[in-house]
Amino acid sequence: MPPTARPSVTDAAPVVYIVDDDNGMRTSLAWLLESVGIRSQGFVSATDFLRDFDLNVPGCLVLDVRMPEVSGFDVQQELNRRGATLPIIFVSGHGDIPMSVRALQHGAIDFVEKPYNSQQMLERIQRAMKLASQRHAKHMRQLELRERLNSLTSREKEVLHALIEGKASKVIAADLSISVKTVDVYRASIKEKLGASSIPTLVRGVLEVWNTSDERSE
Repeated sequence: MPPTARPSVTDAAPVVYIVDDDNGMRTSLAWLLESVGIRSQGFVSATDFLRDFDLNVPGCLVLDVRMPEVSGFDVQQELNRRGATLPIIFVSGHGDIPMSVRALQHGAIDFVEKPYNSQQMLERIQRAMKLASQRHAKHMRQLELRERLNSLTSREKEVLHALIEGKASKVIAADLSISVKTVDVYRASIKEKLGASSIPTLVRGVLEVWNTSDERSE
């Protein structure tokens, strides 16, 4: 039997995390977001944010570059290490081209200099929130598929790897010293456990999960 699907956390309201040691900036941006019904959480330090951040809640991050002790770039590096999917908008009162290039190269979606235009910032955040929902939904699908992969038996995993390599049932049977009929039984079981409608769909989903895992281990 395939594993029970994990409870969806996409029902949780998306949140905009505001991490900046400038109290005025945090407060004004929070008011702006509240005025259009967007929930936000403010943090005076990167350490507080990293302690409270929930990987399973969709959202985006407005992040100051220069903060005491832990910088915005340090936060970005830690979030990448954790496999976080939330889009990052960097803000800085002392921005320059090398700084913005570094932020974008490591996955940030935007870099904004202070003081910024409130309406333009709101539009940037709204775009980021749409992206956050898309990334989060993909992340949750991958988590579920990873759990389903873990439910496979050792023999089913051997057959799956062979399918990923594009081998036909006859070749798999010869490699594993089993009958073609037995291979077909394993194929059907793998499809059922992984919730795949077809072998090509199964292969695409598994490769996506494996590629994501490889990226995070680099």
